[in-house]
Amino acid sequence: MDNIVIIAVSALGGLGLIAAVILYFIANKFKVYEDPRIDEVEEALPSANCGGCGFPGCRAFAEATVKEAKEHKSLEGLNCPVGGNDVMQEVGKILGLEVEQQAPLIAVVRCNGSTANSPAKIQYEGATSCTFAHALYAGEGGCQYGCLGLGDCVDACDFDAIHMNPETALPEVNDKCTACGACVEACPRDIIELRKRGPKERRIFVSCVNKEKGGPAKKNCAVACIGCGKCEKVCNFDAITITSFLAYIDFQKCTLCRKCVEVCPTDAIWEVNFKPRKPKVPKPGAEEVKKVPETKKEIEVAPAEPKPQEDKKEEVPKDNKE
Repeated sequence: MDNIVIIAVSALGGLGLIAAVILYFIANKFKVYEDPRIDEVEEALPSANCGGCGFPGCRAFAEATVKEAKEHKSLEGLNCPVGGNDVMQEVGKILGLEVEQQAPLIAVVRCNGSTANSPAKIQYEGATSCTFAHALYAGEGGCQYGCLGLGDCVDACDFDAIHMNPETALPEVNDKCTACGACVEACPRDIIELRKRGPKERRIFVSCVNKEKGGPAKKNCAVACIGCGKCEKVCNFDAITITSFLAYIDFQKCTLCRKCVEVCPTDAIWEVNFKPRKPKVPKPGAEEVKKVPETKKEIEVAPAEPKPQEDKKEEVPKDNKE
């Protein structure tokens, strides 16, 4: 009996030892080496895991930066919008690379179809989801491109950077925006865009995404872009293009000269954080307008002065030569 127990324990111990040796060699054979810099980069990141960088989370972004640094010795195309330039400079130091400064971005709502500009023609009753409502109808104001006002963008934001204005029923973005792009992805109407914050937070953009012709667009919204092309003509920097009856301002080319704002007939172009314009001072003498007489009777003609009579010279008869 004792021999059976000893044999069983020895057999099990031997099998365990053999299994341990096999697992040891398999582990070494299929061992995955991980660059220790990945952990360092991940620690430098803000750990927001928002996906604004284009990766599922900060860990995946750290792995991508290390891989790109190994293969191409560059971090071009990789950016953490939440951390901004300071974080990317820190990542560059860890990887021994220089990182170019990038202009900070902010989410911009390109729709001004408020309850005043686009009065409701119908009343929606259903699920409070923009995605759901977008599949059912054009919108209470009739614009099939405008904001639905049900707040999917607000629910998607993790930084408390966007809220619905109860008076206009439109979303508004504040300074907490990190340009993660979550609200952009959540909007089914594609009215939210990431644009440059601009110097002193100044921005100019077309606050409309309606691609209908001028008549139908104005019928549904008083401040809709009608694609008249006036803004495109006055722009000297080729920053404005007209496509499908809709103007678009390229923020990479725009110099914030504001000429397009002045000529827009529907006030579809917004200027943000600019000082109020100075009133134009009329030129001296501009109010003096010469009255043009309507009838011939009103024309006063000064009498012509008589010309002084010249002394008539006496004609001397010529001698007739006979």
